[in-house]
Amino acid sequence: MKFKKLRQLAVVSGIGLGVATLFSGCQLVTIDYLFVATSASTVSGSSTTCPGGEIETYAIDSQSGAIRNGAPAVCSGGTTPTVLAISPGYQNLYVANQVDKNIVHFSLATTGVLTKKDTATLNDPVTAMTVSPDGNSLYVLSGTSTATLSVFGLSSGALSSAPQSQTSLTIPGNAGDLVVPTAIAVLPSGKAVYATAYDKSSYNPGGSITSSANPGWLYGFVVGSGGALTPTPGSPYTAGVKPTGVAADPLNSYLYVTDFASNQLIGYGVYSGFSVNFLLNGPYRSGGQPTAVAVDPRGRFLYISNSLDSSVGAYVIDLQTGTPSSAVNTTGSQTNSTDTQPVAIAVDPALGRFVYTANYLGNSISGFRLDPTAGTLKQTQATPYPTGVHPSAVALAPHGNHSTQVVTP
Repeated sequence: MKFKKLRQLAVVSGIGLGVATLFSGCQLVTIDYLFVATSASTVSGSSTTCPGGEIETYAIDSQSGAIRNGAPAVCSGGTTPTVLAISPGYQNLYVANQVDKNIVHFSLATTGVLTKKDTATLNDPVTAMTVSPDGNSLYVLSGTSTATLSVFGLSSGALSSAPQSQTSLTIPGNAGDLVVPTAIAVLPSGKAVYATAYDKSSYNPGGSITSSANPGWLYGFVVGSGGALTPTPGSPYTAGVKPTGVAADPLNSYLYVTDFASNQLIGYGVYSGFSVNFLLNGPYRSGGQPTAVAVDPRGRFLYISNSLDSSVGAYVIDLQTGTPSSAVNTTGSQTNSTDTQPVAIAVDPALGRFVYTANYLGNSISGFRLDPTAGTLKQTQATPYPTGVHPSAVALAPHGNHSTQVVTP
């Protein structure tokens, strides 16, 4: 089955890139590398046995946005990789393996080749992580019933064996409630970090409810000297029922959180002391069971992966107010269809022209071309692209001189 999917990928990538060549009349140029975490028993194209997970690498074509096989896949360093984070300089990739409760650091070459470097092990599975803009810290959320925000030091990409600091995320007035962390984002300025979590004691479909506390929460922390974290004024803030994704705009002005349980997008303005408050006219309607959110490099458009609808929601951001409004796709439909159950989403960093989702049940990546004027989406050629089993996370890195390209509003 695995090799059948690889043949399918070769075929669809060949078709898509062939068509792109005919239309553009130009030589194919790779602008980004796309990395996807999958559960698999063997490394693609080799006899190497993995203990249950691999990181696959694909190359993105600058003209069509179609992807093709890139550098050989590598073992993830554990079982069931579920989270990826990439350094701001695109020289390091960090992978969290759920079963082994570890984080594995890989160096990232300009050719897209990954080389395993070092590993850190935690007490609980990692649910989200991100790298600080200066590349000196890795912020990690972990826990299945007790939420913890850990800060790992990074030295030239190397991961410290133990966290420099750890902070428990608790519910105000309900310290004994079971808290499940879900997502994390750091402001582009690096001055504040925000994490989402939900209270399993008050939101537990099919299980018992033991608390009347608000279910969803957004935690804010000011980043001090040496990476020390101090809660922002008023933190934590209510965040719907089950927040699952969080993203910041490039100007450090707005935060956006997806609410899986309420089918909504919640917007916040960032104010003095990095406290936040709800945007006017929110929350905003999303598709069914939104899982993740991404803002394009210009800060003009916002995209949501809707896992139940198997679609991407596209929004135009009002730069003055931060208010997102729905963008209709170029075919006239309001649905940008993906393969089954998209759980992660990302915009390419080189040109900010393509959007990709990891489709957990579809065992694939879906691609879209972003209209830089309207924010609308159009499917890339030959999408979706087959991957290994259960892709759960996606990360992108620019290739070559595209890594220094500036994208402005």
